[in-house]
Amino acid sequence: MRRPIVVGNWKMNGRRASVDHLIAGLRAVGGVDVAVCPPAIFIRQVVEGLGGKGIGVGAQDVSLYEQDGAYTGEVSASMLSDAGCSYVIVGHSERRALCGETDEDVARKFANALRAGLCPILCVGETLEEREQGVTESVVARQLDAVLGVSGVAAFERALIAYEPVWAIGTGRTATPEQAQQVHAFIRARLAAHDAGVASRARIQYGGSMKPENAAELMAMPDIDGGLIGGASLKAEDFMAICAAAGGAA
Repeated sequence: MRRPIVVGNWKMNGRRASVDHLIAGLRAVGGVDVAVCPPAIFIRQVVEGLGGKGIGVGAQDVSLYEQDGAYTGEVSASMLSDAGCSYVIVGHSERRALCGETDEDVARKFANALRAGLCPILCVGETLEEREQGVTESVVARQLDAVLGVSGVAAFERALIAYEPVWAIGTGRTATPEQAQQVHAFIRARLAAHDAGVASRARIQYGGSMKPENAAELMAMPDIDGGLIGGASLKAEDFMAICAAAGGAA
């Protein structure tokens, strides 16, 4: 049986004092796999603050470049591992839209993360325009296939997938449980076409405005294995409530 995992993506939020406040709240979380992805500047603070609590720490992005070198502003996968990270988000819709990341870029970052011993969290999902055009599955397939082509299906034994309908991120809109389940089932079937065993074990999170009010209903769906949480992860009590919902779905 797949164990749910809840990951908090803090995005570009926080100061040292507010991070300490979140850490204090997170120390009470338990019952499911949990990780948080703070801004890079706070990674060490979070690693030290959560030491011994069994909560993973991840980064929100990783460099395209694998080796050290003259890449001003970049942070490599091996640096993240050395800093105490276990996870890294790759292909988030905001990186794709705001920074122009391509499917090929994402596939390269995913591979770099794996080689450094990190667990990549691969984000896939469609815009509102793409959903209204009825091309959700082809968009998700394209994004997933780019990674499969580089790293192979076996990589998903050591990775997570997060389905994030772009139209539901930070908008207050959320896919219905049935809409989310349909895409999650499609992703699992896409993996199963390569390896049914890997597909059955792969963990697929939902990442579009999950909050305490809808978490249990979403995670009751058979192919939803937790959540990649944005805004609600910035309030310890909300994040803990989502983790509790995931524990109830386990």
